[in-house]
Amino acid sequence: MAQTGAGRSSWLGRSWRRIALVLLALLLAPYVLILLYAPGFVHPVSTLMLRDVVLRGGYERQWMPFETISPHLVRSVMMSEDGQFCAHNGVDWVQMRGVVQDALDGEATRGASTISMQTVKNLFLWNGRFFVRKALELPLALAADFVWSKRRVMEVYLNIAEWGPGIYGAEAAARHHFGVSAANLSRRQAALLAVALPNPFDRNPGKPGRGLKRLASLIERRAGASGDYITCLYP
Repeated sequence: MAQTGAGRSSWLGRSWRRIALVLLALLLAPYVLILLYAPGFVHPVSTLMLRDVVLRGGYERQWMPFETISPHLVRSVMMSEDGQFCAHNGVDWVQMRGVVQDALDGEATRGASTISMQTVKNLFLWNGRFFVRKALELPLALAADFVWSKRRVMEVYLNIAEWGPGIYGAEAAARHHFGVSAANLSRRQAALLAVALPNPFDRNPGKPGRGLKRLASLIERRAGASGDYITCLYP
């Protein structure tokens, strides 16, 4: 028997409600996970890792607690990726306003992602320059920075950051590129890993070119003078 107009309308209404509930659940799920990921004994898995399980059959990652990771790497990553990490609440609004103003002026925009923003992006979202992703990323970064300590944010970031195809986290990266543990990285090795993060597929810290070496030297100097910037991590 053919559906009446009223029956079709009721079925469509129920379908749209189900779709809306699914979308709402997907939007809220990361905030629930942020709460669940707060304890230090929880070792989160990122969407990129799940991607590699599907496409590559697995990934390489050995979790390292914050206190066991070389301070050289922590300082280098902070000074390379987010020098104001200890000062902002997950989003660097000064940098963000600059990016918005550049976009309004028709100028090329620069990056303004904080370590908190990169952490939630890697955990819950996807790569690429998409407005929708950025709109989802900002409140998630604020929530993570509010719920987690700065040490926890950095710990999660350094254990889910991608340092090459299927290579995640500081320990796997240090062993893959230098044959040492992340606990024993030298200043130079830490700086090379840090400057590889923006483009880990093209930048090989284990076999750096002249440009990568020059960037690493700059970050190594900044990391050595980072005492006033890292008080939230090493009081």
